[in-house]
Amino acid sequence: MPVTTRPFGPNSLPVSLLGFGCGGVGGLMVRGATTDQERAVARALEVGINYFDTAVQYGNGASEQNLGNVLRKLGARDALVGTKVRLRSDEFGNIAAAITASLDGSLKRLQREHADIFYLHNEVTLDGGGENLSVRQVLEEVVPAFRSLQAAGKLRLPAFTAVGETAALHQVTEAGFFGGAQVIYNMLNPSAGAVLPAGYPAQDYGQLLQRMQSARMGAVGIRVLAGGALSGSAHRHPVASPAPEPMGSGQSYEADLRRASRLMPLVTEGFAASLPEAAIRFAMAHPAMGTILVGMASVEEFEGALAAVLKGALPTEALHRFAELSAGFAGEAR
Repeated sequence: MPVTTRPFGPNSLPVSLLGFGCGGVGGLMVRGATTDQERAVARALEVGINYFDTAVQYGNGASEQNLGNVLRKLGARDALVGTKVRLRSDEFGNIAAAITASLDGSLKRLQREHADIFYLHNEVTLDGGGENLSVRQVLEEVVPAFRSLQAAGKLRLPAFTAVGETAALHQVTEAGFFGGAQVIYNMLNPSAGAVLPAGYPAQDYGQLLQRMQSARMGAVGIRVLAGGALSGSAHRHPVASPAPEPMGSGQSYEADLRRASRLMPLVTEGFAASLPEAAIRFAMAHPAMGTILVGMASVEEFEGALAAVLKGALPTEALHRFAELSAGFAGEAR
């Protein structure tokens, strides 16, 4: 049974509902053995997964290099690849040149002529500062640079990672240029897709998924397992990174783990076989979600994510039970 596709972005690009995350948190495509990388990618292609997500930041180019080598060896010419640029503050004086140089380096490592999706990976805030970009910098400097690279055939779909201040993310979304975005959406912070109870201990993304849907943008669900906290266990695979800093949820990984444990009735009451399965099936249940990324450290973890996706989205009854359980987080310190 192959993984289904959903239309993604303004041109309805058919993207597999489960994407193949090549990041550093799971670590398979950064620190894994070459044979394991090849097995996992080959298995992904076999079951219909066509989207592979990487970035130069993942292992300082190692993820891109490894993914490029494996896709070339497997002859996967039709695979869709997304990669990213994260600008340093010392590059803000010539943003266009820095973006071009970054993409050229990525394409060389990936052994490809274009990126199917190319993301701005900096946090976006209203006024910028530090390593963050302001809305003005994004719209007046990043967008023209992306537009030029798109015209040159080096990128197909311009996108951004929706991290930063919520008001800024809404402005960039509604500006109408970007065709896709990576969105934090998980059972510890569902605010990109639903209204949060008052006092909920997470950043409120203000139903960003619905805004993207109105703008005909494709949505990539990230942090679906909250960096591993929604595994329900503090254990981390040897290939995985140390516990990462939370994004959009609690102030510490330990706080996320404690809240995740309170969602276990979804398992004990029979809605899912495990907490990671529940988390994956929760994320894919939102109708605006185009594809979800699950970090993986091993072929076995990939198979677990695949099995969860093939079971389908959580049913309405399970989503209602989740809402009851998570409502108990309201009023707690973040």
